[in-house]
Amino acid sequence: MPDITTPLDPKRWKALIFIALAQLMVVLDATIVNIALPSAQADLGISDGNRQWVITAYALAFGGLLLFGGRVSDLWGRKRAFVTGLIGFAAASALGGAAVNSAMLLGARALQGVFGALLAPAALSLLAVLFTEGKERAKAFGIFGAIAGAGGGVGLILGGVFTEYLNWRWTFFVNIPFAVVAAIGAIAVIHEPAGSRNPSKLDIPGVILATLGLVSLVYGFTRAEADGWTAGTTLGLFAAAAVLLLAFVIVEGRVKAPLLPLRVLTDRNRAGVYVSLGLAAIAMFGLFLFLTYYLQVVRGFSPVKTGLAFLPMIATMITGSTQIGARLMNRVPARWLMGPGFLLAAIGMMLLTRINLDTSYATVVLPGLMLMGLGMGTAFMPAMSLSTYGVQARDAGVASAMVNTSQQVGGAIGTALLNTIAASATTDYFKSHMNPAADPKLLTFQSMVHGYSTAVWWAVGILGLSALIAVVFVNAGHQGGAVAGSGDGEGEGVENAVPVMAH
Repeated sequence: MPDITTPLDPKRWKALIFIALAQLMVVLDATIVNIALPSAQADLGISDGNRQWVITAYALAFGGLLLFGGRVSDLWGRKRAFVTGLIGFAAASALGGAAVNSAMLLGARALQGVFGALLAPAALSLLAVLFTEGKERAKAFGIFGAIAGAGGGVGLILGGVFTEYLNWRWTFFVNIPFAVVAAIGAIAVIHEPAGSRNPSKLDIPGVILATLGLVSLVYGFTRAEADGWTAGTTLGLFAAAAVLLLAFVIVEGRVKAPLLPLRVLTDRNRAGVYVSLGLAAIAMFGLFLFLTYYLQVVRGFSPVKTGLAFLPMIATMITGSTQIGARLMNRVPARWLMGPGFLLAAIGMMLLTRINLDTSYATVVLPGLMLMGLGMGTAFMPAMSLSTYGVQARDAGVASAMVNTSQQVGGAIGTALLNTIAASATTDYFKSHMNPAADPKLLTFQSMVHGYSTAVWWAVGILGLSALIAVVFVNAGHQGGAVAGSGDGEGEGVENAVPVMAH
């Protein structure tokens, strides 16, 4: 097969700046609102029963519509989908910041999720079609991966600063300048390669089944956290999700222009990446939640101090992504970066199981966070690149959407599963240690820390499983070189293909 290459866009590095800026906005928004939630709840009079919907409304819209958003970006063009997503996200953020009641806030969060589901896959697929040369792709995905991994920590810091010194509304308003700058820059410098769109008609049955199935799955885990895993509502949602997603797979195998071509999923390497990233998200989301509560509630850290406590993790995550992952991905097979990276992160988490009522931040929490950041950065970078490496350009949007979907669903599972484990361990500890001589307040804190530690041990095991899957299933060679063509074309032409792996 002759090499067919597309001329490199001279403005691709400028485009990366605005793509990365948009990605930072989407990722930090996932955590920045968590810090501000108590203040927003008090200000708007949101009940305890409804406060979870500030998070859930976003998660349901975002997780449920990601595949649809990825397909729309392939159909419309990634640049148009990217700019539309940015403008819509900014408008929804303005609505949320100006909210005068709970209904307005929840509606804004749902709209943020809708436009985020359009924006996130468009951003990643733009990288896939703009950076096709091995070394450049490594650098570009290194930067993108570092931002994707560190954005959550940045959100914690900004959320703390805004909540403590300004107002919770600024956790929404801060998105507007990000979106405006990224949109203006994208319009000016982003140019998609010719012929990279997928003009096939939209698969309406696939859209309906995938959206309803993913919404049922994400909401099922949300209800599991609130009502329990054996509650009728929880089991009903999981059953509905299983039926809908099975029907989706059957439909996708039969229609001419599927929403999610099965060739994207049946590639061994991409499937391995999706599963390992989803498992890593379970561990990461759970840890952020527990550590935030531990530092603020048990140790008495302020919101700002809590955010700053995560800063070293962000630094090592960027180091792992740009200095280790990006430098080695063209020389070393992805599994030998992903597997050891996830294991290093698991070792960092293992240190965090040692927390107690007076644990030293410098000797336990700090090294744990630094190891976790370094490992995650090293693993995420080649994983995100491999998820779209070798996919045909016409499928880049849905392949990118699957990365976001695996992380979003993983995050929903992690929050529900690990929170349930922590709550159960906390209750058991409190009951078993309760006696007339015990100080109720002290025992409450001891029980909470025991619950957090137990859940973090589960996260360690989940990260170990993620590492095992990466090593066993991901068998691609290094990602060096720029070879046109695609191994999953099923007889299609290669003129619009993104480079395949070098074996």
